[in-house]
Amino acid sequence: MNGDCVAVYTHLDTADFTALIAEYDLGELVTFRGIEGGIENTNYFVTLSNKGVKSEYVLTLFEEFSMEDMPYFVELATWLADRGIPVPHPAKDKNGIALKQIKNKPAMLQNRFSGHHLEQSELTPEHCAQIGTKLAEFHLAGSDFFLKRNAHRGLYWWRRESLNIEKHLSTEDAVLLQDEVQRFDQLFAQYGSSLPKSVIHGDLFHDNVLFNDSGIDAIIDLYNSATAYMLFDLAIVANDWCRDSDNQIDNAKEQALLNAYHSTRSFTDDERAAWPQMTQTAAMRFWLSRLIPAFGVEQAGRDSSAMVIKDPDELRAILLYRRAHPSALPA
Repeated sequence: MNGDCVAVYTHLDTADFTALIAEYDLGELVTFRGIEGGIENTNYFVTLSNKGVKSEYVLTLFEEFSMEDMPYFVELATWLADRGIPVPHPAKDKNGIALKQIKNKPAMLQNRFSGHHLEQSELTPEHCAQIGTKLAEFHLAGSDFFLKRNAHRGLYWWRRESLNIEKHLSTEDAVLLQDEVQRFDQLFAQYGSSLPKSVIHGDLFHDNVLFNDSGIDAIIDLYNSATAYMLFDLAIVANDWCRDSDNQIDNAKEQALLNAYHSTRSFTDDERAAWPQMTQTAAMRFWLSRLIPAFGVEQAGRDSSAMVIKDPDELRAILLYRRAHPSALPA
């Protein structure tokens, strides 16, 4: 993940961890440390020892969600893991409880995968094909998930926040942002009821996937998941995984991604019609979410001095590229 600071908004000490681990039958605490690069949540790596055998976990404290928000994510992680999707899933304590509350924040202790992140410059068409297949499997596995959730940074969020951020922007950028909001409104009016939905990941940038020698080891950070358009999820992936060093789209990577996805879940005609605009909307959504912290706009529940700032201009450049060079889904 890109960022130079440890994004730990809620600080825990040894006593906090010792008390938490005592609630489980997983062993004794060895070490813990904050994880660099988190933007929305606080994460710690946790090492436990059970009869001399060490095991690795991740403790996540949720900075924006309430306890009432959390059952969706607990159930979703379990649902996907049970269907063979490699996602972290919560450990249950001695009483069978997975969801915890630490310092008034919801928290979950989850298994840690051994894979590693790849830098964007390391991504190849083969990696893009692998995530295309895995994303389609993710969508199919979530298609009959029994809980529903609206995206917390979806349509209504970007309508509101695009107006709130206007005073910080140049006239050109303010016009560009509002034009994209309106373009999606037009797309929604035409195709909103016909584009297929499922559980989407919602934030599947390359640093939310771990690789090992045989391919994808894990898909992590499910906390933007929601019931939404599968095409939007794919557009998020295409804009990040297929971006080159000039913030343009590498056609070979994108075709590998789209063909692999299509081989597992076929596209509809309406998805083909909506795809060019959906790639723009996905770029706009993350451009906007990066602009907010970049301009120092305060966000509830976070210490802004600890926030990792990612470059909004990357997504602005992708948005402009997508407007000038629309791509197409495979037939």
